[in-house]
Amino acid sequence: MKPEEVKKISLGHYPTPLERMERLEKRLQKGPLYIKREDLSEMGLGGNKVRKLEYLVQEAKEQGCSVLLTYGGPQTNHGRLTVAAAVRMGMKAVLILDGDRPKRMSGNLILDGLMGADLRFVGDADLEGLSIEEYRVRYAQKVEAMTRAVIQEYEDRGEKVYVIPVGGSNERGALGYIQMIPELMEQMKNKGLDQATLVCGAGSMGTFAGLWLGAAYYHAPIRVVGISINPQTDFTAEAVCEYIQSVSRTYEMGVTCSPGDLSIYFYTKKTPYAGAGYNVPDADTLSYIQMMAETEAIFLDPCYTGKVFHGYADLLRRGEIPAEGAILLHTGGIPGLWADEHVSAMQEMLGGCQDTAMDRLHRMLSDMKKEQQELTAQLEDMRAKQQDRTYRFKEKMGQKLMNGQVYAKLRAYGLMDEDRES
Repeated sequence: MKPEEVKKISLGHYPTPLERMERLEKRLQKGPLYIKREDLSEMGLGGNKVRKLEYLVQEAKEQGCSVLLTYGGPQTNHGRLTVAAAVRMGMKAVLILDGDRPKRMSGNLILDGLMGADLRFVGDADLEGLSIEEYRVRYAQKVEAMTRAVIQEYEDRGEKVYVIPVGGSNERGALGYIQMIPELMEQMKNKGLDQATLVCGAGSMGTFAGLWLGAAYYHAPIRVVGISINPQTDFTAEAVCEYIQSVSRTYEMGVTCSPGDLSIYFYTKKTPYAGAGYNVPDADTLSYIQMMAETEAIFLDPCYTGKVFHGYADLLRRGEIPAEGAILLHTGGIPGLWADEHVSAMQEMLGGCQDTAMDRLHRMLSDMKKEQQELTAQLEDMRAKQQDRTYRFKEKMGQKLMNGQVYAKLRAYGLMDEDRES
């Protein structure tokens, strides 16, 4: 079956706009420059994953699934849009997320929660001290075990789970961006562009691979350039080629690929666009986010599009991509601006209040107050069940009462006066 013959559901508003950036042209002294606004695809605050999900959720519905399960970091944009797609289709959504559950939700996590997602956190505290290679193996095992447990849990309730890989980046998901190419070709024709360089993010590689493959399949006058967004990425040009050729075989496209055919800018000292780490705040990325906001009133995110724009602008300055017909793919991700780590990082740049020792003290006191309330509730529950409160409480605590640990804790939380200890 050819890509154009594969069924999909409708989740986004298409075509997304192709806009000229005239004020940015003046800033960079280059042009004409364009931006493809995938952030305006509408559903769940929009983004590039909507196109992939139109094909993935179609397959899920065909298989009779009622639950969508996928993976990512705590601020995953793909996760947010998977949840949004589930809501639109009357399905349930489960996100298996890296790390521990944060004490404070922010950014995408708030939106996930508002949409009713089932959030599961893998946690890695038990893996401290392992080598990088051993950590990866053990962590993958934990994710696999959690996946099996979640699927069993939902199947026991009579549900059927459809599993979507990280970023929606598999053969089916790639169709979303293969099929964006005809849309972009029509927009280029309307704007009088004979050729273009399309600069996009390269994270889980599904968007880049789909665009590259689509440009080859439809003989589009488009060079696709990828900007890696993770300095520690495991992806290589060879691995991306294997993915591209697998998609090509699956959908009878007749396209082949070799690593030398690809233009992907991985992290180096010369091309440091990926920044300090995946979703790690860095000053360079924030400065490019501000440049786009100041010139075009378009907001980028710190994890993906801010880094891609850094690469786009730098490659233009250096003449590595031609200015005429240079298109930046805006893949969304705006909620990431309100993730706690990025809000804190932007304070200094924008002249806001710093995260002072007093701020940290207030947060500590707030956490202590919550802990005190929890302990008080536990004590009240114990007292309600005990006829002789003092005696039963001492008997239950045993040796801890004798050595004073519980008394010290109660005094620390203001639940016992000094003269009551005896």
